[in-house]
Amino acid sequence: MENAKIYVIVALCIYAVAMMFIGVKSYTKSKTLDGFLIGGRKVNAWVTAFAYGTAYFSAVVFVGYAGQHGWNIGIGGIWIGVGNAILGCLLSWLLFANRTRKITRKLGTKTMPEYFEKRYDSKNMKIFAAVIIFVFLVPYSAAVYKGLGSLFGAVFPGVDTWVWMLIIACLTAIYLVAGGYIASAYADLVQGLIMIVGVVCLVIAVLCNDKVGGISGLLENLKNFTPVEGDPNPVTGAQLSNIFGGSAFKFLCVNIMLTSFGTWGLPQMIGKFYGVKDTAAIKRGTVISTAFCLIIGIGAYLVGSTSRLILDGKLPEGGVDSVIPSVLTEVLGGSAIGLILFSVIVILLLSASMSTLEAVVLTSASAVAVDLIPAVSKKEISTDKQMKLTRILCLAFVACSFIFATMNIPIIVSLMSFSWGVVSGCFIGPYIWGIFSKKITKIGAFAGMISGLLTVGISTLVISLSSGFSAAAAKSPEMGVCAMAVSFAVVPLVSVLTKKTVKDSERVDEIFACYDEE
Repeated sequence: MENAKIYVIVALCIYAVAMMFIGVKSYTKSKTLDGFLIGGRKVNAWVTAFAYGTAYFSAVVFVGYAGQHGWNIGIGGIWIGVGNAILGCLLSWLLFANRTRKITRKLGTKTMPEYFEKRYDSKNMKIFAAVIIFVFLVPYSAAVYKGLGSLFGAVFPGVDTWVWMLIIACLTAIYLVAGGYIASAYADLVQGLIMIVGVVCLVIAVLCNDKVGGISGLLENLKNFTPVEGDPNPVTGAQLSNIFGGSAFKFLCVNIMLTSFGTWGLPQMIGKFYGVKDTAAIKRGTVISTAFCLIIGIGAYLVGSTSRLILDGKLPEGGVDSVIPSVLTEVLGGSAIGLILFSVIVILLLSASMSTLEAVVLTSASAVAVDLIPAVSKKEISTDKQMKLTRILCLAFVACSFIFATMNIPIIVSLMSFSWGVVSGCFIGPYIWGIFSKKITKIGAFAGMISGLLTVGISTLVISLSSGFSAAAAKSPEMGVCAMAVSFAVVPLVSVLTKKTVKDSERVDEIFACYDEE
C-alpha cells in the first residue's frame, strides 16, 4: 500500500499542474461575462460533449451508486448506466440541445433563471429559480466533496479526510475562478479522457481477476454465489445474476428515471448547450457524449456487480461506500502495473467529481451574481461587476461546500438527498415546454415550478410525520420522479386555463422565430 501512495501522489501532482495550467491559459478568454459563463458561445463539439458527460458522472456514481447497487442488486445495475446514456444523454441532446442553443442566443441569456425571466417575462420567476439553485445545489456539491474525501481517506488512512477535501477545494477554485466555463470545459476534456482510460483499464483488470473469470465467468460465478454466514444483507446468486434486477426491478426503474430524466431539468447540464457554437457541433457532440456516457455508465456498474465475488461476500468496514475502494485495492494492489493503474483510477474518480463540482459551483454562483442580486437590487449592476462578483462567489461557494462537508450540518445533509429531485422537478416543465410551445403562459410556467417543489415538500412532511424523516429521505428518488412528472403535466394544463395578452403572443412569436433563422 505504501508504493500505491507514492504512485498516487505523483499522479496527483501531475494532474494538479495540468489543471492549473488550463486555468491560467483560459484566463484571457474569460474576461467578459459571456466568456466566463458560456465560453462566448464558441465551444466546439468535443469540448461540449465531454463537459456534459463529465458533469453527469461524479465519484458519487462510482463510489456510491455503482458500489451500493452492484453489491445489493448485482449485474442488473448496469441498466442504470444504459438508461443514463440513452435517456439522460442521447435524448437530451437530440430533443433539447439545438433548440436551447437557438433560443438562448435569441434571448441573450446565460443562465437558466435568466432564460425563465426573458422567456416568460417574469422577474419573480427568475428570483425563485435562483433561490432554488442556491439552496439545493450548494449542498449537492458538499456531498461530492465528502465522497472524494472518503475515497482519499481510504487510500491514505493516516491523513484526515478534511485535508483531502481542502486540497480538492483549492484546486477547483484556482482553475474555475481563473478561467470560468472555458477552463472547466477544457479541463473536462482532459478529465473525460482520463475517465475513459481509467474505466476501460479497471473493467479489464476486474474481469481478468481469477474470482471473476471474464464475462461468462462473471455470470456463472454470480449465479453460484452464496451469502457468507452473518451477512447483514444476504443476497442470493439468483438475484445477483438476474440481468433485469430480479426483486429490485421497481427500484431500478425509479433510479433510472430519476438519474436520467432528472438531467433534463438540471441547470448545470442544460447550461452546456448555451455555449456550443453551431448545429454541426451539436450533431457531432450528440454521438461523442452518448458514447462517453455508455462507456462510463456501463463500466462503473459492471465493476460494482463484481464486488461480492472479489471481496468474497464480506462487506468492508466502511459499508457500501467502501466497496469500490476495496475492490480497487484487492484487484490492483499486487504489481507495479497494478499500482500504476490504481493511481490512474484514483485520478479518474477525482476527475469525475471535479467536473461535477465546477459545473455546480459555476451554476450556483451565476444564479446569485447574474440573476438574484441584480433582480433584488435597486441599483443597476454592470456586466463587469457581475463578472467580478461571479468569480468571487465561485470562490465563496467552493469554501461553503467545503465547510458544509466537514461540519456534517444536519439540514445540509438532508438537502443533499432531495437536490436532484427538487431542482429538476421545479425546472423541467417550464424549461421543456418553454422551448417547444408558444402556448405556455407565465402563470402555467410558474405553476409548474411551484408544483414541483410542493410535490417533494408535502410528501416529505407527510412521510416524516408518519414514519420519521429518515423514511422520507429514503423515498427521495420516488419523490423526485413524481415532482418531475407533476411539473411537466401542470405547465400545459394551467396554460390552457389561463390567457395570454396580444402583447405576450407577439413577443413569443418573435422569440420562436429563432428556430427558422438558421
